[in-house]
Amino acid sequence: MAVVGAGPAGLYAAYCAGFRGLSSVIVDALPEPGGQIAALYPEKKIHDVAGHVAVRGRELVEQLVAQAAQFGPRYVLGRTAATLTRDPAGTGWELGLEDGGQVRAGAVVIAAGLGRSVPRTLPCLRPYEGRGVAHHVPRLDAHRDRDVVIVGGGDSAVDWALALAPIARSVTVVHRRAAFRAHEHGVRQMYAAGVQVLTDAQVTACHGVRRLEEVRVTTGEQELRLPAQALVGALGFLTSLGPVADWGLRVENRLLAVDRTMRTNLERVYAVGDICTYEGRVPLISVGLGEAATAANHAAVELRPGSRLAPEHSTDLDAVPVS
Repeated sequence: MAVVGAGPAGLYAAYCAGFRGLSSVIVDALPEPGGQIAALYPEKKIHDVAGHVAVRGRELVEQLVAQAAQFGPRYVLGRTAATLTRDPAGTGWELGLEDGGQVRAGAVVIAAGLGRSVPRTLPCLRPYEGRGVAHHVPRLDAHRDRDVVIVGGGDSAVDWALALAPIARSVTVVHRRAAFRAHEHGVRQMYAAGVQVLTDAQVTACHGVRRLEEVRVTTGEQELRLPAQALVGALGFLTSLGPVADWGLRVENRLLAVDRTMRTNLERVYAVGDICTYEGRVPLISVGLGEAATAANHAAVELRPGSRLAPEHSTDLDAVPVS
C-alpha cells in the first residue's frame, strides 16, 4: 500500500496496514515524517488526540513513527508524488515522483493534509523573511529573552503567544480586528498571561540593519514603535491540491470527495485527513486517525478478498513485523 503524506493520518494508515499484514511505502515532499506538525508547530501542544490531555507536536510524531516502525514501512522523503496512473497489469497503481522515480502499490491512501501551502504575509514583512520574520516557530527556546511580535487573530496566533509568553522578554499580538477568530478559552488565557494585545491594529513597517529590530504598528490614528527581534506571521496559508488535482479524483470545494469507506471515485484509492471531505466531517487530528484506520482496513479487504473487514483485537495479538 502506498501512503501519500507522512503526517499523523498517513503514519497511522501505515501502522494499520502493517497490522493487517500489508507492507507500505510512505511518500512525502518534506525531508522528515510529521507533515505540517513537524514543519510548522513541533513545539505546540495538541489537545484533540484521545488519551492525551495535551501532547507536543514532535512527541506525537515520534510516537506515531515508533508505532508504525513495528511493521517496517519504507519512507520516500523529500520527494513529491506528481502523477497517479494504473500499473501495466491494470490491477494496481503507479505513483510517479517529480524526480522520475516510481512507486507501485495495490492501493493508495492519500493523506496529504491541506496539500501545498504558501503562508499569507504582508508586503512590509517580505524584506525580513528569514531575518527575523517567520511563519512558524520550530523551536520555542530560540526566542528566549527576545521581544516577539505575533501578527494574526486565529488559533495559531494565540497558541504561539501562550507558548512564548513564559520564554520571551515580551510578546505582543497585533490583530487587525477587534474580535479574535481563535477559541474563546485560549483568548482569555492569552490576556491572563500578560501578553500585550493590540486590536484594530496593523503592522505597517519593519526596520533593522541586518535583522529585524523594530516594527511599526498603526492603531487608529496612533503609530507605535515596538522593539522586535522576531515576528511571527500567523496569517494563515493559501492552499491548493497541487499535483493531486490532476489525478482524476472527484474534487469538492478543493478537497477530495470520499464515501463512508474513505474511498475516492477511483478503485483502491482512498483519502483521509484534512485533504478529504464528506458530509459532517469534523477537521480534527483524532478524526483523521480514525479515517486512516477505516481506509487501511477497507484496503486490506480489497487486496485480500474474503478477509474480514474488522481486524483482530489488538489486545489479543503480538505485533509481527512485515518482512
